[in-house]
Amino acid sequence: MRWHEITIHTREEVAELVANAFHEMGAGGVTIEESGTLAKERDTSLGQLYDTPLNDIPEGEAVVQAYFADPEDVGALIGQLEEHVRFVRDELEYDVGKATIKTREVDEEDWAHSWKQYYKPMRISDRLTIKPTWERYEPESADEIILELDPGMAFGTGTHPTTSLCLQTLEKAIEPGTDVIDVGTGSGILAIAAAKLGARRVLALDLDPVAVESATENVQLNGVGGIVAVMESDLLGVLRSAGLVAGGEEGSGRTPGVDVGALGVKLPVKLVVANILAEIILLFIQDVYDVLESGGTYITSGIYKNKADDVEKGLVQAGFAIERKERDQDWIAFVAKKP
Repeated sequence: MRWHEITIHTREEVAELVANAFHEMGAGGVTIEESGTLAKERDTSLGQLYDTPLNDIPEGEAVVQAYFADPEDVGALIGQLEEHVRFVRDELEYDVGKATIKTREVDEEDWAHSWKQYYKPMRISDRLTIKPTWERYEPESADEIILELDPGMAFGTGTHPTTSLCLQTLEKAIEPGTDVIDVGTGSGILAIAAAKLGARRVLALDLDPVAVESATENVQLNGVGGIVAVMESDLLGVLRSAGLVAGGEEGSGRTPGVDVGALGVKLPVKLVVANILAEIILLFIQDVYDVLESGGTYITSGIYKNKADDVEKGLVQAGFAIERKERDQDWIAFVAKKP
């Protein structure tokens, strides 16, 4: 099959925003390639090994590529992308960098698997290691937890700073027997980690049906299908429609078609984790507060440094107490407590 590849050269901090726009435009696959230079500082405290540079992308920049199967109007897709870039630059006030856009036709085999050669096992924390399904790896210790992952073309490898921050923080925060909600689960990596770290039940939510399919497959691959339930939901909307969050349906307390038992977790939960964009985090802070028990923890990442103050303000206004902030490069993760 022939695909149309649309490439944009932008900044690392907006790469996820651009990728999200591509998904909304109907892309069949999206890749993000960031700077491969060794100039940036990297954490090697866990013995991580970093290869020589894999690309010549300048420091702080990123290339986002999307693939569309026989689109009727490539020009219209480019127009949508340009409009989104203007919104990110002018309304969200991010630096979008060069924002140069290129297109070409490619064969499916040219992109569907070539990215896998750069994806190797990576030790993320004291106990957690992410391993792609096609790589062989032997645990270095008895308590090392292996997270098998096949992210597919639509999702990250789990080694982006925002995901690493969430995994490292999750490992410290989770207690055996905890019920967890993972909002914006993507490949399911955080939900799987929570299950393997001892969670009783995990509810993994994502608006994208492709993400739901991918996460479900990865959950089964890791043998935690009895612990993790994956559902399609606009943020915590499935809980609201089931009458389990303030603002839900009146009367019966649920909406037809929502199986409350299938959610698995018992509300209020002890822990909520969300690795999504700051602009989205701000939309449902109150919902997170409502589903947490007193003393519960909210771990949220995906926050670029220029949005950290906005997120902190939103958390405090909702009633959260900021326990600590974690940082990796220019990305921030908050650990907040419900009093």
